[in-house]
Amino acid sequence: MYGCEWDDETNKVKGYDQYGYDGEDFISFDLETEQYIAPKQQAVITKHKLDNNRALIEQDKNYLTQICPEWLKKYVNYGRSSLMRTGRPSVSLLQKTPSSPVSCHATGFYPDSATLFWRKDGDELREDVDLGEVLPNHDGTFQMRVDLKLSSVPAEDWRRYECVFQLSGVDEDMVTKLDKTRTNTEKPAGFTFIIIAVAVLGLIAAVVGFLVSKRNRNGLWVNFPVDQQPMSPHSSP
Repeated sequence: MYGCEWDDETNKVKGYDQYGYDGEDFISFDLETEQYIAPKQQAVITKHKLDNNRALIEQDKNYLTQICPEWLKKYVNYGRSSLMRTGRPSVSLLQKTPSSPVSCHATGFYPDSATLFWRKDGDELREDVDLGEVLPNHDGTFQMRVDLKLSSVPAEDWRRYECVFQLSGVDEDMVTKLDKTRTNTEKPAGFTFIIIAVAVLGLIAAVVGFLVSKRNRNGLWVNFPVDQQPMSPHSSP
């Protein structure tokens, strides 16, 4: 395995060239001393051979300090629009029921190197929190959430809490204050059932009203009581 690292701020370059055998380190090249390092006794013979091959050492040094960094800078420049871009998320507070934890949900951010946490009175909370993993969105962005248990916290103390989102490459944090008026709480299942039942009853009433209205021979609409059926034109009274 070989390659290089480039610091775009200090312009410092680090190169590495290392070999493994049977799942373990065997020998590696030290760019600073321009010598090979043998972590195992079996690699000592190979080390001496490579240390005496000055042409190979100069070739490795030139590649790791010149060629590799040049290609790395080209790749970064070609992909700058995607590699260096950042996208800030939308953050929302969710709570299923009044007794459920409050979930701080951030979605639509890029890259995935982000941090999301709860804070109380300016201090990061380590207890009563549950951090979820970073998940991908269908558009290439990411989402994550962190839950906060508030069952033992009085309502008047909610304002002391805030959710903080930090994104790599962005200096400014996104802070969302915990506020009952800004927390979306799901309606209970019974409430939804009542709404559906009222809608169904309204539909039934409309259908019944339509069925008990029938047009007569003169083109007029005649309304019959619900408990009285209209007679057929061919039937006797």
